[in-house]
Amino acid sequence: MHTSPLCIFGEVLFDHFPDGRQVLGGAPFNVAWHLQAFGADPRFVSAVGADAEGARVRAAMADWGMDTGALQTAPAHPTGRVEVSLERGEPSYDIVADCAYDHVRATSEPSPCGLLYHGTLALRHADARAALEAVRAAGVDQVFVDVNLRDPWWSREQTLALIDAADWAKLNHDELLMLDDADSDADTPLASRARTFLERHRLSGLLVTLGGDGALGLGVDTAPIHVAPQPAQEVIDTVGAGDAFAAVTILGLLQDWPLQTTLERAQAFASRIVAQRGATAAEPDLYQPFIERWALTT
Repeated sequence: MHTSPLCIFGEVLFDHFPDGRQVLGGAPFNVAWHLQAFGADPRFVSAVGADAEGARVRAAMADWGMDTGALQTAPAHPTGRVEVSLERGEPSYDIVADCAYDHVRATSEPSPCGLLYHGTLALRHADARAALEAVRAAGVDQVFVDVNLRDPWWSREQTLALIDAADWAKLNHDELLMLDDADSDADTPLASRARTFLERHRLSGLLVTLGGDGALGLGVDTAPIHVAPQPAQEVIDTVGAGDAFAAVTILGLLQDWPLQTTLERAQAFASRIVAQRGATAAEPDLYQPFIERWALTT
C-alpha cells in the first residue's frame, strides 16, 4: 500500500430539508468518511464556519477518528449548506453560495500528498482555487478529479482544465456527453467515446458512472471494464452512490489492486450504500464485511 499522505479537498455541508432534517455530506466529505473507515487515514482539507454546524462537523470527524488538522474555520462565512425543497413532489437543490468551504485558505507550509482527490464544485471561488493550487505546488504524486456539474457553478473551460491536470477522472454519462467535443458522433459507443476522452486529456484512468447500470472504467493499457449491480439489487437511496464508488476506486489505487478488482469492489460497496438511507453511516459494522473480504489492515 502507498504510504504517502492521502489528501481529500473540497466541500463539507449539510443538506437542509423542509421538515427540519439536516444531513451531513458533500461529495469530498463522503469520500473521506468512507476512506477513514477503510483505514486510509485521509487528510481532509476544507473549512467550516464558526457556528453550530461547524462544531457538529468537527465532532463527527473526531468521533469517526478522522484527522481534523486541515479543517479550517472561516469565521466570516457559514458552514456549507444545501437547501432542499420539494416542487410537485420532486426535490430541488439550492447549493448556497459563499459558504465556508468556498474560502479555504492557502496555508504557508502545505504538506505534500501522495494522492490528491478533489471535486469541481468546491472550486467555484478564487480562494478555494488558490488553496488547491498551493496543495498541488507542495507536491502531489497523482490527482483524482471527481466531476460534479451543478448549474450555475461550473464552466466547460475550467472543468476541462481540471481534467487535463488530473491523472484519474470520474464523471457520469451525461457529464461525459456535456464535456466531450461538440462534433462527436452522437451514435459513438460509450466505450469508444470514453477511450477518446481518456486519450485526449492524457489521463491514466477514467471512470464513467451509469446510475442503475453500474459503471465503465478503463486505463491507458486496460480495455474498458463494465461492472453492474445484481439484477435483484435493493435500492432505497441513491444519494452518495458515486461517492462510495470513488472512495473504493481510490482505495484500489492506494492498494495497487488490478482495475478489474477495483471496479468490482467499488460496485459492491456502492450497491451496499444504495440499500440504506443516507450517503454514509457512523456504523463500523457497515464496513467490516468489506474490510475482511478485501483483507484490509485498518
